[in-house]
Amino acid sequence: MERPNVEDYFGDWKQREALVQEMIPVIGRLFSQRNVGIFIYGRPLHNRSVTFIMKSHRFVRQVERNEMSEFETHPMLMAMAELDLWHTQIDLGKLTVRFMEHQEKNPESLLTVRDFVRNEMDYLDGLKEVPIKKSQDVVLYGFGRIGRLMARLLVERTSTGEVMRLRAIVVRPGGDDDLEKRANLFTSDSVHGAFQGTLRVDNERKCLVANGNVIQVIYANKPEEINYADYDISDALIIDNTGKWRDEEGLSLHLKSRGAAKVILTAPGKGNLKNIVYGINDHQITSDDKIITAASCTTNAIAPVLKVINDRFGIEHGHVETVHAYTNDQNLIDNYHKGSRRGRSAALNMVLTETGAAKAVVKAVPELEGKLTGNAVRVPIPNVSMAIMNLSLSTTTTKDQVNEFLRDIALHSKLQNQISYTQSPDAVSSDFVGTREAGIVDSSATIVNDNHCVLYLWYDNEFGYCCQVVRMIDKMAGVSYKFYPEED
Repeated sequence: MERPNVEDYFGDWKQREALVQEMIPVIGRLFSQRNVGIFIYGRPLHNRSVTFIMKSHRFVRQVERNEMSEFETHPMLMAMAELDLWHTQIDLGKLTVRFMEHQEKNPESLLTVRDFVRNEMDYLDGLKEVPIKKSQDVVLYGFGRIGRLMARLLVERTSTGEVMRLRAIVVRPGGDDDLEKRANLFTSDSVHGAFQGTLRVDNERKCLVANGNVIQVIYANKPEEINYADYDISDALIIDNTGKWRDEEGLSLHLKSRGAAKVILTAPGKGNLKNIVYGINDHQITSDDKIITAASCTTNAIAPVLKVINDRFGIEHGHVETVHAYTNDQNLIDNYHKGSRRGRSAALNMVLTETGAAKAVVKAVPELEGKLTGNAVRVPIPNVSMAIMNLSLSTTTTKDQVNEFLRDIALHSKLQNQISYTQSPDAVSSDFVGTREAGIVDSSATIVNDNHCVLYLWYDNEFGYCCQVVRMIDKMAGVSYKFYPEED
């Protein structure tokens, strides 16, 4: 397709919009029929709007400094759709950029888009190996802020249903209209907006049906009184979102339930439990592990950046201050609270409090033992937090060197789902609601003076954290996808 005149911005936009509208059903068929996920630099495109996909292209142009647009990705996707692809995850953005780089280096090349795609994906063409032998049953124990967002993500990822399914949620007994109230909280969220799908309530069977997925609602006061086999649920992975039990003894109660096999806690664990930050120390997860924890939202946000900065520049010592959205454990108005300061109104005050995140980082990055301190200030917003990392480095450097290093990590490393990057000089917290990376480096705010470095990191402490937990679920379940580009 011939590019429009560069001055004709509206005409250019309409053509790109039309291309994305043609891409969406192709992306949908690949995902729902063949379990093929399409991404642009780690950003999933299935079940996404035209605007979201166009913004994802814009992200690449701004941060990758490459003029990749829908004019380039559209023919790549159409060529890809001609192949016999199954159960794989493909980064369309990186595939496209590779072709553009090939053309730039070989201007006389006659290699067509179709031939390039076939050559690049020859190892995936016709490969029908499933990522897991038996579809993993998942149960959400607790259906609060984290539980409901986890449900959205799990339903979104169901695809063909051959890999994983959300089978049930467990909640305390409620009133006659309990199902309707829980359904309404799931579909309408004041922070994250409406559920992008359909939901119906089956009161007779005590089920919620989300996008065709039947989710049993189980009422119970304690884990050991549940028999999941009664609901045809077996070898289930239980995601404990309540935080009621934080040690091995308490979380082991889940394993007394018939049909339960493993447990993930969506909070920092105590004792000798493995606190996992996906992307950093998930290699510690073994097939024998029955209980692991997903650490905290702040630990998941800061550990990846601290790890790569320490690897590249060395960290002598540092302090991490989090400016954190208020949480449900605080009071809306002044009232008694067992914790210091947290009894004061969360909606009216900045509340100085403690955080264990700086110490917890050591469990994921042990080389930082004894080098970090931390504290937190809760502020009157419902979501999205910031970590300010004040670091003394082992080497002198510059702001440009630090930012360029982190930009490259965000785009081209295995940590692209953990570390993102923004260059926007006007970024504020609400811009990062719904971001799927564990943390986003605000490069405009970076301060470097010789070996003294201050980094500002945004993170969606709800949704971004849940995305990390979902990645851990795949790991815990033994799900193993094929990828393009191939992982090292």
